[in-house]
Amino acid sequence: MMTQADRDRLVTLKKAKKKLITQREAAEELTISVRQVKRLLYRMKKHGDKAVVHGLRGKPSNRKIAEKLAEEAVKILSAPVYEGFGPTLASEYLEKKHGIKASKETVRKWMICGRLWRRKKAKVKQAHPWRPRRSRFGELVQWDTSEHDWLEGRGEKIYLIAMIDDATSRLFARFVRQDSAEENMRVLWLYLEKFGRPVAFYTDKASIFQTAEKHKRDEPGEKKDPVEMGPTQIGRALREFGIAWMAAHSPQAKGRVERNFATAQDRLVKGMRVAGVKTLEEANEYLIHQYLVWWEREMTVEPANADDAHRPLEKSHNLAASLSHVETRRVGRDYTVRWNGKLYQIGRPAITPGLRKAQVRVEQRLDGSLAIRHREQYLPIEACELPQKVRSAAQPKPASKPRSGARPNKDWCHGFDLKKAPKVWQAAQTSGNRQRL
Repeated sequence: MMTQADRDRLVTLKKAKKKLITQREAAEELTISVRQVKRLLYRMKKHGDKAVVHGLRGKPSNRKIAEKLAEEAVKILSAPVYEGFGPTLASEYLEKKHGIKASKETVRKWMICGRLWRRKKAKVKQAHPWRPRRSRFGELVQWDTSEHDWLEGRGEKIYLIAMIDDATSRLFARFVRQDSAEENMRVLWLYLEKFGRPVAFYTDKASIFQTAEKHKRDEPGEKKDPVEMGPTQIGRALREFGIAWMAAHSPQAKGRVERNFATAQDRLVKGMRVAGVKTLEEANEYLIHQYLVWWEREMTVEPANADDAHRPLEKSHNLAASLSHVETRRVGRDYTVRWNGKLYQIGRPAITPGLRKAQVRVEQRLDGSLAIRHREQYLPIEACELPQKVRSAAQPKPASKPRSGARPNKDWCHGFDLKKAPKVWQAAQTSGNRQRL
């Protein structure tokens, strides 16, 4: 059947055939080459007006995938292991695992016909101001943790800590058992060893990054000047490394790491399901050797400036010392330090003038060891037993004194007769006191 576009082409070609216009003018009007115009005119002479209609119109494509192969793909995707897969991810797994190569749009049609995929209505999302990427790798790194059922009930509950570069979208991530300051420090340690010190980290206002100011319950609405709070353990560590910390005021502000989690909760979860991942160790193995490799290949971009903003770790930077739980303690008169209910004796060779009653830095490190530093020198320490408290023998409690303002006992003089009582001098003699001369 001839379309309107075919009729328009036919009119132009007939003008060229009757030499009302030149073949070059016909080519410019039809936006084709002069050689193609000559071919079409030759076909018109041989086949008539049907020459403008493509010969394959109404016929199945030579590249059409066989119906049997489509049925096999739908059967594979109907398995429980592929539940929830989208067309893009499904097309990748069909090619990688089963050797069925088809575009994501073809797979989308198969899944719609097999009722494995439903078209979703586009939602109107709230617009947020666009922010350009940073120009250099390591200039700003977004850092966050995602709590999700990553193993879908096949194992213990785990968390995903991710650090994504703003300029390149390069991703660094690890699965951990707890979203604690200690686990975040371990991931930060691995990042610093691999890339160096970035210029700044961009995080939310979680308690491991920021100490919140406490307010009384009876004054929630009173406006007061903000009080500068001390840094958290991670905040202190970043200061020691010379890394700036920036807080996001909304999830949309750190959208790059949030979108990364949205992708991971879909693609990474389903990939670990197909791979049969059940433990934390297996999850990290799949994350490092499969997911992060795919992310590096498909999702990263080239920065506007090729310069790497990461700075190397200097000799003055001690990862074990900075990435630990740090507090200050006062040295006792006997050159001991108390920590977590235990007593530690400072070695005699390290005792110097001014050490007694001095403030020392106590570092509870990630490997469980303890280090004590005075100024720039680490002190040798040895755990010792706390002195036992000697309890005295139980003594009778003294008689309680009457409370002030209490009423006197009115029955104390009951039955007392003043006339029958002894004289004062008689009472004095019986008391054993001598009369003063």
